[in-house]
Amino acid sequence: MASALETLCGQAYGAKRYHMLGIYMQRSWIVLFCCCFLLLPLYAFATPVLKLLGQPDDVAELSGQVALWLIPLHFSFAFQFPLQRFLQCQLKNHVVAWVALVALLVNVLTSWLFVYVWGFGVVGAAVALDVSWWVLVAGMTWYAMRGGCPLTWTGFSVQAFSGLGEFLKLSAAAGVMLW
Repeated sequence: MASALETLCGQAYGAKRYHMLGIYMQRSWIVLFCCCFLLLPLYAFATPVLKLLGQPDDVAELSGQVALWLIPLHFSFAFQFPLQRFLQCQLKNHVVAWVALVALLVNVLTSWLFVYVWGFGVVGAAVALDVSWWVLVAGMTWYAMRGGCPLTWTGFSVQAFSGLGEFLKLSAAAGVMLW
C-alpha cells in the first residue's frame, strides 16, 4: 500500500512542491499504521486459524508463536516502506542502500546471538528480524529528519490528517495492482 507514495511523491517532486513529500509520507504512516492494527488479529490468532485450515498441530503452534514475535516487524513495515519511497523519490537510493547494509550486519549479529549463543531458536530468529528492521527504520528516519532532506521534511504537520480517505483509496488500489 506504500506504493501510492511513488506516484504522489514523484508528482510533488516534479512540480517542485517539495514540502508535500513529507506530508504524503506522514499520511502513509497513518494509513499503514491503522492497517497494521486491523491485521493484528491474524497474528494473535494464527494458531487456531492455521489449525482450522488443516495444518498439523505442531506446525500451527510454532507458527502461532513466531507470529506473535513478528508483530513488531509488522509495524516496522508501516514506517519503513514509506520512508524508502520518500527517499527514493528524491534519488537518495544510496542512503537506503547504506542503511540496509547496516541493518543486514545487525541482523547477522543478532541472529547469531539469539539463535546460536542464547539458543532461542525460531523465536530468536524472529526477534533478530524485529531488531534489524527497526534499525532500518531508525536509520532512514534519522537521515530524513536530521537534515538529509531539508526541502522535503519540514517536520510533522496536521496537514497529514487531511485527505486520508483519498490516500487510502489510492493506497488500496496500488496494493491491489501489486497483488
